[in-house]
Amino acid sequence: MSRIAVVVKGYPRLSETFIAQEILGLERRGIPILIVALRKPYDPFIHELHRQISAEVLYLPEYVKDDPARVARAKRWAEQQPTYATSKALFDADYAQEHNAGRQRRWAQGCVFAHELPEDVTWIHTHYLHTPCSVARYAAHLSGKGWSFSAHAKDIWTSAEWDLRTKLDDAAWGVTCTGVNVDHLKGLSANPEKVELVYHGLDFTGFPEPKAEAAERDGTGEPVRIVSVGRAVEKKGYDDLLKALTLLPSSLNWHFTHIGGGELSDELKALADRHGLSNRITWRGAQPREEVIKSCSESDLFVLPSKLAKSGDRDGLPNVLMEAQSMGLCCLSTSVSAIPELIRNGETGVLVPPADAEALSKALADLIAQPQTRDRLGRAASAHVRSTFASAPGLDRLADKFRKVL
Repeated sequence: MSRIAVVVKGYPRLSETFIAQEILGLERRGIPILIVALRKPYDPFIHELHRQISAEVLYLPEYVKDDPARVARAKRWAEQQPTYATSKALFDADYAQEHNAGRQRRWAQGCVFAHELPEDVTWIHTHYLHTPCSVARYAAHLSGKGWSFSAHAKDIWTSAEWDLRTKLDDAAWGVTCTGVNVDHLKGLSANPEKVELVYHGLDFTGFPEPKAEAAERDGTGEPVRIVSVGRAVEKKGYDDLLKALTLLPSSLNWHFTHIGGGELSDELKALADRHGLSNRITWRGAQPREEVIKSCSESDLFVLPSKLAKSGDRDGLPNVLMEAQSMGLCCLSTSVSAIPELIRNGETGVLVPPADAEALSKALADLIAQPQTRDRLGRAASAHVRSTFASAPGLDRLADKFRKVL
């Protein structure tokens, strides 16, 4: 049976469990897969999901200098293909718009991808519409394969409009994981029907049900345990959270645990020091999924203060919110992007405006002091997310689409 090539930026990655979940779900539905990664992993851990995936992985050279001989062989091969002239014209048009080394690197990776693509691969599917999609598109044209995409968050909101339009019009079809994304991409596409909403959802296996008895911590005795899981990057809003924590009444007893790596980790730790918060914060760094689940199950409140980054980058529908809610953990987040598609303010969690530390602090104070409210919101959230955001329907839909090209 033939295979689908699934293109990702790096593999495996702790921050992309939704991709691993999708690959594993498709394999279990009988879809054979080749994973094509633009770079090797940097994370210190892998998830149990990755251990269950059987797909072969083809790693492309992250930079031309990593393996110039491999790139040279691929380019010589490409120049001999009947598809070369039209494929090179696509790259040239892109390069005229984005005249930089990054675009040249994507062409080189696309040549290696097409050259080394096994004969049994009949379709190319790429996660993200930015750099992985450029590589997948060039490889698809060089190899004469059809291609499709899954769009997520940063790839949509930080890409140039001309680049998105070009890819949307060239792809056979695409899916994206939020209603906000669907509306935006349909508005850019010459054929809006190509774009379809498919929620990633969550496989709830391994996530415990809400506890039978609610925690009674209310900030007057034992500290209320606040947790967040997310990369230390601008769009996650952890600087706003630290400011919000400094605004809490001194009478409230709390402790905050952060799980995740990221480029701003040292900066956030220094900010916490300046605010005098360090003795009430535990920075755990990147952790495997098992540790994330354990930490959430021991906590009272999950906080994700997402906001729009200066670059335009933003969250889509963060899996960590669905994971926390599935366990009955009350979630406090912001009304940015697609988060309101998941959290109904006052019903299945609490939402505040993004980048508003005062509003965030007020909501934190209320939830710290009100264990019954946390319990009510957490249980409602668990029922809602388990009934509405299961992964199976989306995986079934993707499997149906891929079966047509196998």
